[in-house]
Amino acid sequence: MSIQKWAAALAAALAFAGAAQAQQFFRIGTGGTAGTYYPVGGMIANSVSQPGKIVVTAQASNGSLANVNAIAGGAMESGFSQSDVATWAFTGTGAFDGKPKIADLRMIANLYPESIHLVVKKGSGIKSVADLKGKRVALDEPGSGTLINARMVLAAYGVKESDIKPEYIKPNQAGDKLKDGALDAFFFVGGSPAGAIAELASSGAGIELVPLAGKEADTLRQQNPYFAVDTIAAGTYKDVAAVQTLAVGAQWVTSAKADTETVYQITKALFSDATQKALQAGHAKGKFITKENAVKGVGIPFHPGAEKFYKEAGLIK
Repeated sequence: MSIQKWAAALAAALAFAGAAQAQQFFRIGTGGTAGTYYPVGGMIANSVSQPGKIVVTAQASNGSLANVNAIAGGAMESGFSQSDVATWAFTGTGAFDGKPKIADLRMIANLYPESIHLVVKKGSGIKSVADLKGKRVALDEPGSGTLINARMVLAAYGVKESDIKPEYIKPNQAGDKLKDGALDAFFFVGGSPAGAIAELASSGAGIELVPLAGKEADTLRQQNPYFAVDTIAAGTYKDVAAVQTLAVGAQWVTSAKADTETVYQITKALFSDATQKALQAGHAKGKFITKENAVKGVGIPFHPGAEKFYKEAGLIK
């Protein structure tokens, strides 16, 4: 090999090594594969990745609490979390009462409303949360935001965990057990329609959604301002009428340690025309993921990279 060719080959190898080194990997902790976080996370990861520069991947997880803890421990660059869980983690309150605050938690974007679903089999006779006494009820896994919210809802309606036969399983497992008659009800907090519930509604005996309304729901909302009144529209699930419930915000959070330029580029890409079209076409909750909604209901500081984008867009001062 001539000196010129050798020099060219060496330069190419060094350039390749430099490019590989410059490439940033950015993971998003989502939730179980049957929920809403996982498919939305996959869509976002595909849309905001920039080959050769930033590779974003979505990973299944146990949900909000697990994601926030993974970010704090450095096992994940970012993750999805319910607005209540993110605020509790940052302030050391609620589910994080008595635990160290996750003071480095930072906001990338508020994404979409997550509805509290209380799912029962059609014709079960369960019309209210109070009717769950003595019943077999799945509350989701430890580490999920659903489990925390389910306990709050039960308490608001005067139902103790000892009043029910609780199970701590994911929504897809709960759906299978409900269909088989081995479970009476299950909670799920997530964007509607959720895959596991849609599948259940379309097969077998069908489902009903129990409303979370009335004075108990109003009191819960007054005590916890991150809850909002929400309606799951008629037809969201096959043959299920419109139902009033409560919702929290789904939020994309990261660590203050995440690279500022990387987070800026990801945030900018999230609200590009191409990504917005892909999100609106890809999932019912995609239409809520707008730059205007991104800065609403935020209870923790923005990451400097995200903040830079929102300032440029004139959304925050």
